[in-house]
Amino acid sequence: MPKYLTSMEKIARARVLIQKAREVPIPAEGGKANFAYIAQVKDLLRQARDLIKFIPNTPTATPEMKAEVNKIFEEAEQANQEILHGH
Repeated sequence: MPKYLTSMEKIARARVLIQKAREVPIPAEGGKANFAYIAQVKDLLRQARDLIKFIPNTPTATPEMKAEVNKIFEEAEQANQEILHGH
């Protein structure tokens, strides 16, 4: 049985996943338009969002945790724009 992750561990892991998405090397063939590259980046960002999406609904979620979750959602969207769209 997998170990239960606390909300703070999930938040930390989500940030690591966003950083991994930023560090995916751009392939020489196709560049940022390479479908495998796009899929890999989007998958890492999806994993980050999925990891934290239910934290605000838990009874133990503090207002600070909810704010952190919102910041991570914003970071994931910002990373998506920067990595794939160059903005």
